[in-house]
Amino acid sequence: MSPHESPEVTSQWSTVRPTPSGIDPRGPRFSAGVTAVLLTVVLLLGDSSAALLLLAVVGVLFLIGVVRGPAGSVTGIVFRRWVLSHLPPTQEREDPRPPRFAQAVGLTIVGAGVALALLGVGSAVPVAASLALVASFLNAAFGFCLGCEMYLLGKRLTSRA
Repeated sequence: MSPHESPEVTSQWSTVRPTPSGIDPRGPRFSAGVTAVLLTVVLLLGDSSAALLLLAVVGVLFLIGVVRGPAGSVTGIVFRRWVLSHLPPTQEREDPRPPRFAQAVGLTIVGAGVALALLGVGSAVPVAASLALVASFLNAAFGFCLGCEMYLLGKRLTSRA
């Protein structure tokens, strides 16, 4: 039994297996895919106020993900309501803390890009969008979450201290 699963409960009538704790790992990958599409549009909009506005929207999406966690984010809700029913069931679960930290990293990068753009730094929007796009594409396409890896590295380093 993995640390995220509860033991089976058996009665005389049936065996009930509780839903494993954690989140479906396909949810954060779906969210990363949506984010990658939005960031690609930001880059395609070029040096415009629309690009800055869309980057700010991505920042708000990241903020909601940080505050509410991956399952409570806008894309997390979309995944559960409209996508999950079209996928085969899985018992695979993951700790929601690394994806939440990854959302915070994305928020930091995108937030810095928005703030710098508002201060007049012309290249801030495409640079921030490009950095966040690389990370979201790696997660969406290959399941490699840079922010999650940063979280796990931080946990390893702080557990040794």
